Amino acid sequence: MMADYASAIRKATLEATRLQRDLGIQAKVVHGSGRVDVYDTIARLGVPLMFTRLDGLLGAYYREPTPGVLVTTQRPLSQQRFTAAHELGHHHLGHTPSLDDESILRRAPFQARAGDDLQEVEAEAFGAAFLLPRWLLDWHCERQDWTDADLHDPALVYQLALRVGTSYTATVWTLHRYEVFDRATARLMASLQLKKVKQKLLRGYEPENFRDVDVWLVTERDADLRLHGGPKDLFVVRLPEHSGAGYLWQVESIDGEALAVVADAREAADGESIGGPTMRLITAEARDRRAGELRLAERRPWQPAAPLKTFAVQYSLIGAEQQGWYRDQRQRHRQTLEAA
Repeated sequence: MMADYASAIRKATLEATRLQRDLGIQAKVVHGSGRVDVYDTIARLGVPLMFTRLDGLLGAYYREPTPGVLVTTQRPLSQQRFTAAHELGHHHLGHTPSLDDESILRRAPFQARAGDDLQEVEAEAFGAAFLLPRWLLDWHCERQDWTDADLHDPALVYQLALRVGTSYTATVWTLHRYEVFDRATARLMASLQLKKVKQKLLRGYEPENFRDVDVWLVTERDADLRLHGGPKDLFVVRLPEHSGAGYLWQVESIDGEALAVVADAREAADGESIGGPTMRLITAEARDRRAGELRLAERRPWQPAAPLKTFAVQYSLIGAEQQGWYRDQRQRHRQTLEAA
């Protein structure tokens, strides 16, 4: 029976790869925001996608009278995305209709157990492989200068999860699937309390609560990347600063209603030297569901000349999808209703 589970996982991961190839998703991702747009994929396949309150369920896939996907509005963005990928797996793999509850989050992707429904095993493996394929892991590692050994650090796995738009736990188990670390390490990392990681990143700053907040560590390697967060997230921008020569980072562009600087600090670049290069840490807290740009410039305050360096990062703080049709399908459904 376990051979059947292994076969189901192989089939699902191969089909996820095939669908990405057929739709040219890799090129779109690496020239875009660095994450797979599962909602856009569902729309491109002509499958209606709606977000709504689903009491006791995370998502549903139906086939009659035509295929369609429902995703709950009661969960954070990463869980909505995984649910949508799971339902996409049901559709692409030709499954029967499915009502999916929290069990799709409790089961570790690629870790089938005796008694598991093969259809659910396939959908979970498809969803995980579709959202974080090996090529996307490699792309982010190259961009961030991370090695597989570096990913034994839970803080880096957390940052990877934020950038690819998957939950921390799902990311841990997908990395185990790619043999980045063994099962014992995966179990240990999956059991970690993320609050401790967030507190370490924030270096003393305390939000009202940690549960609904993600903390992004933003560095030079994120320049010009689009970060998709939520309306309560925090961004710790960590940049090398040539303060010894009088150059200081200044915030040049910020939407004060979307982001607010809540902490500003410096530390020695190597943690020990005095008078040497420093690292500037500017912490900004999200205040609203908006998209925009955070731009900084490193210059001497007393000189109006061109800055030594500039840094910009795009952000979207829209967070979880709210009630209604997927935004790219709304107009079509409105036109259909008007014509009826």
